[in-house]
Amino acid sequence: MLKNYLLMAVAILVANIALAQDTKQKTTRLTDSVREVYQVLKTDKNTKQGLYQAVYGEATPVAAGSYHADNRVGIWRFFDSHGRLLQIYNYDTQKLEFEAPEVTGSDLHYFADVTIDSTDVVTKPIKIGGRYYGFIPYLKLFRIPLDIWDIDKTTYTAAVELLISPMGRLAYYRVHILGPDGYDRVINMNLTLPNQEDKIFFPAKKNGEPVACRIVIQARITGRGYIDFATNNTGAP
Repeated sequence: MLKNYLLMAVAILVANIALAQDTKQKTTRLTDSVREVYQVLKTDKNTKQGLYQAVYGEATPVAAGSYHADNRVGIWRFFDSHGRLLQIYNYDTQKLEFEAPEVTGSDLHYFADVTIDSTDVVTKPIKIGGRYYGFIPYLKLFRIPLDIWDIDKTTYTAAVELLISPMGRLAYYRVHILGPDGYDRVINMNLTLPNQEDKIFFPAKKNGEPVACRIVIQARITGRGYIDFATNNTGAP
């Protein structure tokens, strides 16, 4: 038995050494506050292979998992900006293994497009990637239009609005720019901009039946004209 364990350990070590020889580490900036650290093939720098981690700030992981031939594989864990576990998803079995309950003061709000009474059981739409990392793509695609670039970005806010169909697909994608004196400008985003995987959700359900649901993400406008989650306190995503 000991011999078998030793052979297994040697095999794992050899595999890791071979992988290290075939790949190199790459770091890119996902947002102003999140960077990605991952391995790519030496022969193709666009193909992810091996461990992946997205890090908020200096050292807080918000996503961790592995790639094989540029596809996510195995167990992935997703966290909020404080490092609290939000979700576990198994890409091999395509099974959601854990979803943390909502917290008071979250930047995400849900509005089912159906009538609901006190006896109904309603569940929210779920994005693979969790309520922080999973929604970064919708924030990073937007930048303040040039015609309002000079607004006071400390007095204006933003709200990202997503409509998720009963089929679990992104149906529309809008950004509201909100300012003093009731200013509310709606910008309809091009649905071809998000990647295909960012258009797929587990749909909301009412009494077990899929229904349409809007997700509204409260956001702030950064000094560089991008948008980011509104808060980083205990109610942050």
